[in-house]
Amino acid sequence: MAQLIWNGLFVGSFYALVALGYSMVYGIIKLLNFAHGDLYMLGAFSGFALLGTVGAVPGGSLAALFVVLLLTMLVTGLSGVALERVAYRPLRGAPRLSLLITAVGASFALEYGVRIIAGPNPRVYPVRLDGTAVSVLGARITVQQLVLIVVAVGLMVTLNALVMRSRQGRAMRAIALDPKGSLMMGIDVDAVISRTFFIGSALAGAAGVMAGAYYGKIDFLMGFIIGLKAFTAAVIGGIGNLKGTMLGGLVLGLLESFSTDWFGGEWRDVFAFGFLILFLTVRPTGLLGARVTERV
Repeated sequence: MAQLIWNGLFVGSFYALVALGYSMVYGIIKLLNFAHGDLYMLGAFSGFALLGTVGAVPGGSLAALFVVLLLTMLVTGLSGVALERVAYRPLRGAPRLSLLITAVGASFALEYGVRIIAGPNPRVYPVRLDGTAVSVLGARITVQQLVLIVVAVGLMVTLNALVMRSRQGRAMRAIALDPKGSLMMGIDVDAVISRTFFIGSALAGAAGVMAGAYYGKIDFLMGFIIGLKAFTAAVIGGIGNLKGTMLGGLVLGLLESFSTDWFGGEWRDVFAFGFLILFLTVRPTGLLGARVTERV
């Protein structure tokens, strides 16, 4: 039982990191950015390329990985800003279906752009985090797992503090409530939305690097399924609610961990998405989501 819980929390922390970008963008401009999972993939490949440059950092693989993590967050953050500026901003006043189709097109563009550059074959990560494990309450835990989950939790706590306690966070919350009113109050709406894309994309890139270093293999389609899982986590927790999104990621990770043990790995995704359907029939707003009405 302890091992299943630990495995679920570990995987759920990756889901939560990626899901936060979904939730932030949807909360502000009501866009389901289906290209967000591919920014996770882009982060994994950016880390792969950067590790070849900084792999000799003194202090070993963890030090190199930390440097690469920061650089990758910058790369994917800027990529998210470029995506918003080129693909989404010109259509901000268009019907939501147009934005949704554009997001799907951006997802394919990122996937097959990386395929052209890096090739179709999976790549083995140059830094692999594995090591001796210790037993804690019957769960097998490695130091590397602890480091990764501490980094993930640290990023989530920092994001929550930024949104809830900073001036930038107040601007984000104001735009989420009333974009036109925020503009009349002097808030630079375009700049705040760009920063939101930067933050969400940077978190997705960080998750991609950590997943690549832990699992050891990456490919150009790895963002598709994680994007669906992150979207599921955001919906379970309450899309648009940051704390709910974090909770949704952990819940989804636990669901997958227990379903794999009970039914086998081939039923993991069936169980997770089946739970989502049943859950939404009971609570369509998610665990911490609030029912809202559209402004006319």
